[in-house]
Amino acid sequence: MRINENTLLEGEKVVLVPYNADHVPRYHEWMKSAELQKLTASEPLTLEQEYDMQRDWREDDDKLTFIILDKQRWAEPTLQEEQCMVGDVNIFLTDPADPSLAELEVMIAEPSYRGQGLGKEVTLMMMRYGITRLGIQKFEAKIGLDNPVSIAMFKKLHFHELSKCRVFKEVTLGLTVDEALKATLHHDTLYMKERQHRESCCSAGQHMTAGGQHMTAGGQHMTAGGQHMTAGGQHMTAGAQHMTTGAQHMTTGGQHMTTGGQHMNSP
Repeated sequence: MRINENTLLEGEKVVLVPYNADHVPRYHEWMKSAELQKLTASEPLTLEQEYDMQRDWREDDDKLTFIILDKQRWAEPTLQEEQCMVGDVNIFLTDPADPSLAELEVMIAEPSYRGQGLGKEVTLMMMRYGITRLGIQKFEAKIGLDNPVSIAMFKKLHFHELSKCRVFKEVTLGLTVDEALKATLHHDTLYMKERQHRESCCSAGQHMTAGGQHMTAGGQHMTAGGQHMTAGGQHMTAGAQHMTTGAQHMTTGGQHMTTGGQHMNSP
């Protein structure tokens, strides 16, 4: 689904970003796990098949996927998103006759991140997004009977049992959206911020990391501490070491200067 292709959702512990090709190798490694295959009722795929599925899911009108990132690692300017991945969350529109019905699926793939409340935070964020952006009125979750932790989490969020299938060994839980739920969700996700994802926002001023490490604003790229600034096509490194402006290249300190395509070495 393309509605979220440029959307970033920031929570307290996690950041949700659209699933793109850069995430596929890490996701593919996850899905080699027999445990995750069982929990998600998935079949193992080749890496090329994973790339095909990522492209299909981006284009499909009935599937919406975010990759879950560890917010603390994501804030490190030296780390790429794929180094911060901990799982994924999906909304599936399962009934063409009723686009207000959505199946919700959350996977915390990295074992060391389980039991820390990430699944609950992601679920609340995704429900709020689904209600406000997709007009979802009913949520369902299909969970394996051998996954009591997930079942308990959804029930704590007031999902109730709709059906149980012994053949497929899964239970279907459901929750209907009403005004009381909307108010509760809003209150419980006051921390949630929605903005453009970095793929499209590095020139639009949308990505900022606290701690003075990395800021993008109005087409300007600035790293605090006077290390690196880009503004209006100009590249400057503080400390009078390197400056690029238009077609001019100058290095101070009398070492190297290029101006208007000419190369000069100063004494």
